[in-house]
Amino acid sequence: MKKRSEILVLHGPNLNLLGRREPEIYGKTTLAQIDDSLRALAKESDVEVTCRQSNHEGQLIDWIQEAVGSFTGIVFNPGGYTHTSVALRDAVAAVATLGVPTIEVHLSNVLAREEFRSKSMIAPAALGQISGFGAQSYLLGLRALLQVKKEGKEQ
Repeated sequence: MKKRSEILVLHGPNLNLLGRREPEIYGKTTLAQIDDSLRALAKESDVEVTCRQSNHEGQLIDWIQEAVGSFTGIVFNPGGYTHTSVALRDAVAAVATLGVPTIEVHLSNVLAREEFRSKSMIAPAALGQISGFGAQSYLLGLRALLQVKKEGKEQ
């Protein structure tokens, strides 16, 4: 019997405040609601998801590295680290070479916001990026990752 795919979902800094933090930008959906939606989609797709959130760059890097051997892919919203973290970019690139691709997701359309948000350090190392669809960005990211894994068209 084939082992079920296991997907790691990582939420970066300040995403624990979703639903309360700047709802005009990030919406009113809470992080718990996003995680529940991801679990429901995963169940329909016969995969498992593990969802984690941290405000700490080093913790996110540890989880990305620990994904090797445990997860088949990562859906990652790096939050504000998107624009600043070479270390997270390097971790995403490293695990991609070891068979764990990452889809970068964002709730808001980062390209329609402040200019400093237009450059993602993560995107060049990720398999793809989805932004601007609110909580749906996560579900679209999961669907994209599952489709790529099914087709065997990883990086």
